[in-house]
Amino acid sequence: MLLREAELNDAVLETLIALSKEWEAEQSCHGYRANARADIEGNRIFLAEADGAVIGYLFGKRCKSERQSSIMPDATPYFEVEELYVVPSRRSRGVGAALFAYAEQAVKPECDYILLSTATKNWRAIFHFYLDELDMQFWSARLYKRI
Repeated sequence: MLLREAELNDAVLETLIALSKEWEAEQSCHGYRANARADIEGNRIFLAEADGAVIGYLFGKRCKSERQSSIMPDATPYFEVEELYVVPSRRSRGVGAALFAYAEQAVKPECDYILLSTATKNWRAIFHFYLDELDMQFWSARLYKRI
């Protein structure tokens, strides 16, 4: 498996949009919709590749904290993971963890934290992944109930 940071070009954009369409079709996340160019532009993009194909991606951007003082002072630089996706046939094989670790090392010189949100329907698996495998800390939860 090859991990790399990629510049946004037409080929990378086409690949990310195609993968996000597959993710949308899975219906594994509440409200997830496939990406358009505007969703991807301005983000740092990290790819996992095998056999000449992208098998996973992570993208996000550097931000400065505001009103998050329960975990960090205002103006603290952090990296907000917008999306982390691995194709279904490669899940549970360390691809997501490798992508996350690669991105973490890449942004570490300029960011003090990594943050992310998730809307997965399989919250037990995703919490296991982020909390147990990646050693992230639980900060908050937003729950809903349709009435």
